[in-house]
Amino acid sequence: MLLLKNRAIFIATVVIFYFVTFSVNAQRNINVEEKPPLSERMFFGGNFAMQFGTITFIDVSPLAGVMITDRFSSGLGITYQYFKDNRFIGGENNIYGGRIFSRYNVLPNVFLHAEYESLNLDLFNPLRETFERSWVPGLFVGGGYFAPFGNRGGANFTFLYNLMYDNVRSPYNQPYVIRVGFML
Repeated sequence: MLLLKNRAIFIATVVIFYFVTFSVNAQRNINVEEKPPLSERMFFGGNFAMQFGTITFIDVSPLAGVMITDRFSSGLGITYQYFKDNRFIGGENNIYGGRIFSRYNVLPNVFLHAEYESLNLDLFNPLRETFERSWVPGLFVGGGYFAPFGNRGGANFTFLYNLMYDNVRSPYNQPYVIRVGFML
């Protein structure tokens, strides 16, 4: 039942992204000759984090996107996280997955953000008393601030809320996620 609910939410999210993209494009009459080439509208970036000690955490999450209009962008990303908690036997986890996102700039450096993410990780199954790999979805909404540096680059500060947060299965401690990343 939960799987059907997650699929329904995923399909609804894709439909919403489609109509948002369609409505944003419909609001702006872009002359094809004025639109910059794809290579100039693409951007790359992501997040990188490290922590060592009792808890070791490494996160590598690159992404690639494209500016569809002057205000609307969309893209894809992948995630790999290594987590190890030395306080527990078996407290080690390799987490991987992907995400699709869209952003809309409400002001030049302030944006709204929506993202669907699916991560694969080891979860404890109490019925079998063993760890099993499972996909855990997340639907994030929120916003952020882009601090530009140079001609194209900058730093993103994003505050997100996971609408599909599950306190038993989620790799996040809470439904709120704060990300700091870089774009080129």
